[in-house]
Amino acid sequence: MLVWIITFLSQFSPKFAPLTAPAPGSVYVFCGMTRILYLFLALSCGVLLSQCGVSDHPPREGDKVLAKVYNKSLYLSELDGIVPEGSTPNDSALMVMAYVQRWVRDQLLMYEAERNIPKDLNIDKLVRDYRASLVRFNFEEQIIAEKLDSTVSESELKAFYDNNKDQFQLENTILKCLLLKLPPNAPQNELNKLWYSRNPADAAKLRSYARQWAALALLDPKKWHKLEEVAALLPKGTLTSDNVGSRREGTLSDGDFRYYYRVLETVKGKETAPFEYVKEQASKVILHKRKQELLEHWKEELYQEELRRANIQIIE
Repeated sequence: MLVWIITFLSQFSPKFAPLTAPAPGSVYVFCGMTRILYLFLALSCGVLLSQCGVSDHPPREGDKVLAKVYNKSLYLSELDGIVPEGSTPNDSALMVMAYVQRWVRDQLLMYEAERNIPKDLNIDKLVRDYRASLVRFNFEEQIIAEKLDSTVSESELKAFYDNNKDQFQLENTILKCLLLKLPPNAPQNELNKLWYSRNPADAAKLRSYARQWAALALLDPKKWHKLEEVAALLPKGTLTSDNVGSRREGTLSDGDFRYYYRVLETVKGKETAPFEYVKEQASKVILHKRKQELLEHWKEELYQEELRRANIQIIE
């Protein structure tokens, strides 16, 4: 397809004649309206362009230079994937020119950065160290993916929680609650019957009612919420750390909506978080510790094996 583009563009020479070498320190970008128009007419004819950048390989014969910054050149063949299929000519022009402008600025920044490298900065060593860390990280992730048991049982979670409660102190109050936010036209009598019912069978009916009428509903009696998040759903001052209680409930209106809320249970800040609230966090901590132990064990086994094979020499 790029060969077709170049053939197409070559029809308009000398408009698309190759760029001459810029003067030292110069920046050159194709920006003539005629050139842009013909370029994007070609691109809009079905050319799918994919990831591009500064190529490490010499350009193909007949390739077109789109921009130059010092000794760096951006070629047409490098614009694979820039323009999605089906883009209009105008959109294609905007996307490609935006890319060219970003490329020019990136190259200028890179040029200035290279000119101002501190004399005591060992770039080669930094690159080697960074490469080594990437290779090591990728290999460790591979070992973890192959060998880690990621299943954490409920009993393991509970034992970890019981032995490390000091790690699970709350910063702010949390609560279990029920909450409904209803428009004025929601049937009042039906709601009152379901809201104040203590029959477990009516809980399902209340959820069905909420799906039909509620602008917002929190109806899971087992789920913990942060107090500030629930308070933000109610008119200001309805629930605060000072007035929230384990059985506090009420109904109120702000003119636009009517609110029903019931606080089922609270745990204040600075107290130990309930087990259900921190189960996910505890699981992550256990898995992180398990990963570290797996890697240390694997590295020790590798060390001992290579030591037996005499592939390690420690010279004193």
